[in-house]
Amino acid sequence: MAGVSIRKVVKVFEGNVQAVKGIDLEIADEEFVVLVGPSGCGKSTTLRMVAGLEEITSGEIWIGGNVVNDVPPRDRDIAMVFQNYALYPHMSVFDNMAFGLKLRKVPKEEIRKRVDDAARMLDIHVLLDRKPKALSGGQRQRVAMGRAIVRNPKVFLFDEPLSNLDAKLRVAMRTEIKKVHQTIPTTTIYVTHDQVEAMTLADRVVVMNNGIIEQVGPPQELYHHPATRFVAGFIGSPAMNFMETEVIDKEGLKLRLADGVELPIPPDRVDRYAPFKGRAMTLGLRPEHLTETHDSERAGVARVDAEVDVVEPMGMETLIHFFIKGQPICARVDPATIARPREILPLAADLNQMHLIENESGRVV
Repeated sequence: MAGVSIRKVVKVFEGNVQAVKGIDLEIADEEFVVLVGPSGCGKSTTLRMVAGLEEITSGEIWIGGNVVNDVPPRDRDIAMVFQNYALYPHMSVFDNMAFGLKLRKVPKEEIRKRVDDAARMLDIHVLLDRKPKALSGGQRQRVAMGRAIVRNPKVFLFDEPLSNLDAKLRVAMRTEIKKVHQTIPTTTIYVTHDQVEAMTLADRVVVMNNGIIEQVGPPQELYHHPATRFVAGFIGSPAMNFMETEVIDKEGLKLRLADGVELPIPPDRVDRYAPFKGRAMTLGLRPEHLTETHDSERAGVARVDAEVDVVEPMGMETLIHFFIKGQPICARVDPATIARPREILPLAADLNQMHLIENESGRVV
């Protein structure tokens, strides 16, 4: 087992394209860290540099207390699970899982034991004689995970391993991956563009954007206390609502929305927001904090009347979509709520959960 340290790592591709811009990240031994962000943010490039598949332009990567910049991939004692599984089509499941161990001259008895143990853990022990073409997508992914597990590496690297699976199977495989980590708590770096995967799997989430790290923290911290507008909008589904606003002093500190609606700022936030009086800002509010009006009498909760544009029944909840001065807004309401397009629906905005964002820097106040 080993920790991973990424220190001021830069990656510049041909044509002076800077994919990773001097990032720092410390990953503890046995920690499960997920790198998440949109396409092109640098997360897969970072993973490939840790694996040794991509050369570092500058900076250092440490694995288990040793600098590995010039160490070839086979000598880094890491195991990688790819998006496309990378199984040998002419080999059986057993031989695919055992291949790396055979190259390392591990005794046959030890290979058999490791493969059998991993296959039973992943519930693929009855598939050991099959070829990959006779397996489903989920079974192939289990084989790819099993091939990594039998190596007993210092670090597991996952590069968007669930992207090729259907939605239901992705949920099942998320559970399998988490279960494997609980059974074999190996240091793990997992790359995905799916923030739900990041939230459900990670001990800590690393949100990347345009080659930099926007924020690092436990999933709930990023959800409830985002540091920037990018993190606030990327983490959470449906995404956080953003509304143009101005901080005004009118019989107390308030927020004036683009359509003229004024919302009182909760008393415990007045001192924090007072320095921004008179400035144009952005109000961030998650859909679950914009809901039915039965809580409107509570302190910090203000009424907002919405002309319904689209109603999305989801079973356990209903999403209401409307606009405030051309800005799309989503509210999460009770499924029993009767709402129809073009009707006025009274909603309650829980400003105790609001985020006030500086327009220039994108920083959450």
